[in-house]
Amino acid sequence: MARDAGLEELLREELGERPGLSEKAMFGGWAFLLNGHLMCGARVDGMLIRLGKGNDAWALKQHDVKTMLMGGREMKGWLRAGPEAYGNDMLRKRLLLAALDFVEGLPPK
Repeated sequence: MARDAGLEELLREELGERPGLSEKAMFGGWAFLLNGHLMCGARVDGMLIRLGKGNDAWALKQHDVKTMLMGGREMKGWLRAGPEAYGNDMLRKRLLLAALDFVEGLPPK
């Protein structure tokens, strides 16, 4: 899977400088971690967002946002936002803020 440099840059700009934020190649794309926890990522097939189980109902009502599939299995609390979703500045920011909120509540690794 090829990386999406444009989406990576959008995420980098949105997330800015914050303590505990790191980046690395994962799952054929580029991942953003906070305190060692995967929070979001960029691949050519969309933006990965971690909202946590039970926190994603509102996001799944948005156009071009679906539950992430891994090996054909639904990953509850993990979403894949397509270009129409992550291209919407307000929706992208809302998704990222929700991911930050969830991951900031996890104990550091």
